[in-house]
Amino acid sequence: MEKEGSQKYGLIGKTLDHSFSKDFFTDKFERENHAARYENIELSNTDQLQEWMEENGTSFGGLNVTIPYKMEVIPFLSELSKEAKAIGAVNTISIEKHGFIGHNTDAYGFRQAIKPFLRNVHEKALVFGTGGASKAIAYVLRNLGVDVAFLSRNPEGENQFSYDEANEIMVNSFLLIVNCTPVGTVPNVNEKPDFPIHFVGKDHLVIDLIYNPEETQFLKIARENEADTLNGLSMLKHQALKAWEIWNS
Repeated sequence: MEKEGSQKYGLIGKTLDHSFSKDFFTDKFERENHAARYENIELSNTDQLQEWMEENGTSFGGLNVTIPYKMEVIPFLSELSKEAKAIGAVNTISIEKHGFIGHNTDAYGFRQAIKPFLRNVHEKALVFGTGGASKAIAYVLRNLGVDVAFLSRNPEGENQFSYDEANEIMVNSFLLIVNCTPVGTVPNVNEKPDFPIHFVGKDHLVIDLIYNPEETQFLKIARENEADTLNGLSMLKHQALKAWEIWNS
């Protein structure tokens, strides 16, 4: 169902200069002749987020949500999809007559992106970060039968480790490694997570959800050590198309 007239869609986040969504949807609208536009909505804190949702949210046809509000936005929503509730994070909001409905299309996007790369040896995954993106990634991997542990600056619980604990033994134990942190994003392209990535080998699959640059320092080192590598672009495209499907269903 295509909406009549000029409709607004947007991305809620904190720093959106290099965001994928605006360019992706603007190109899609022009290519498919949709009478729609897509806006970046930069908000400094949760108070601003709540105020913006109350005052402006219903004037949009649909919203995306990115760092750092994928979990913080939940209290301002009327309902969560089954998957968003299970994950505990929202990256897509549909605007219905009965309120804002939170969805998670990150999980769908990641599931589609890793299909060609996942092998039987990838039984254990180490996920960097514990924010909204990492929750979606962990949800997908666990549903695929993969054991998941986390690297965190502030580890809590038996499945979380600090970066100081990362060593060659850990690298060899986890043949699937996923960076869900923004470390290495443009313009800080010479940075990488504090992790001994040089120990990976040909059985590893190393994923960095960053897509700008196309190959981070983290992925470059992994590739040079014969690991399979994947950036976040494919996941983003899949999740964006899923969001569009939800908004227009």
